Amino acid sequence: MAFADNLQSLPSIDHIAELQLIDADGQVAATIPNAPGKAGSAKVYNALAAKHGGINVAAAEEGLQIFAEHTEDAKARPGAHPNIDRLLEVITSGKGYTVKVVPA
Repeated sequence: MAFADNLQSLPSIDHIAELQLIDADGQVAATIPNAPGKAGSAKVYNALAAKHGGINVAAAEEGLQIFAEHTEDAKARPGAHPNIDRLLEVITSGKGYTVKVVPA
């Protein structure tokens, strides 16, 4: 399935302003706003965190499947899709993130 189709199956994020990814040291490593151009990633990360309790290796592997055609593009063009790059890094390093939801 295509990314757009996969997004349709995920829960709404209308109630979310942004997601904060917290690293093992308790620091905010990244934020993903619920904003144009980033809302799809926020929706994916929110669903993964709800299902897996955070962004761990299993969540990252599932996320790559959800991102579908964008995953291959991210592998071919590192830096073009930072939220996919982050999932690839989680798989490689084994180091994940706790996700904090910032309400809208």
